Amino acid sequence: MILLDRVTKTYNTRGSALERVSLHVEPKEFVIIVGQSGAGKSTLFKLLTREEKPTSGKIIVGGMDYDKLRDKDIPLLRRKIGVVFQDFKLLSDRTVSENVAFALEIAGLPTAEIKHTVPKVLDVVNLKSKENNYPRELSGGERQRVAIARAIVRQPKILIADEPTGNLDPKHAFDVIKVLEKINQFGTTVLLTTHNQEIVNYLKRRVVTIKDGKIISDRAVGKYKL
Repeated sequence: MILLDRVTKTYNTRGSALERVSLHVEPKEFVIIVGQSGAGKSTLFKLLTREEKPTSGKIIVGGMDYDKLRDKDIPLLRRKIGVVFQDFKLLSDRTVSENVAFALEIAGLPTAEIKHTVPKVLDVVNLKSKENNYPRELSGGERQRVAIARAIVRQPKILIADEPTGNLDPKHAFDVIKVLEKINQFGTTVLLTTHNQEIVNYLKRRVVTIKDGKIISDRAVGKYKL
């Protein structure tokens, strides 16, 4: 599903944001990526979504070799990858339902298909009862679940969740994590970054640690101390 082979990304002469990183993630796997701010996690995600190109090394995602990726193929690649951020990036003047539908509208899907799909996705993130609410009427956890719904509405093969619980209290944080688990159970590969050790220990999933642009640890299921 995801293969990085000795990937290096250098922005300037001060050093590499990522240095000879090799990583293999299987389809349907749930992987937690940890590391301090500036460790290279965001650069890794930008490479996966092709916002950035590697300085050297090979990247293959979902059978697509990035060395052979043409600019016109990038939208197809990004349909395979949903992304959720710490800040929700919701449209304040649209309802929950309209925020999720927007991702399908810009993809050019027919109105009938959008009306059929959006309620199903809201049901997955446990927000069907909030479909007519506006973001300002929701809790932080609910807003993040709307963002997740929007990220998965086009059925991506991979979901990148970059510190999705960073601004949330413990209850709402775990509500979001449980939704990510459900999405993973449906067959989506999930990459999660978090600084929350309770979440890491709760999930009991594979943990990859990045420090100074290098993977220094790749541990299987089990408790882990950040």
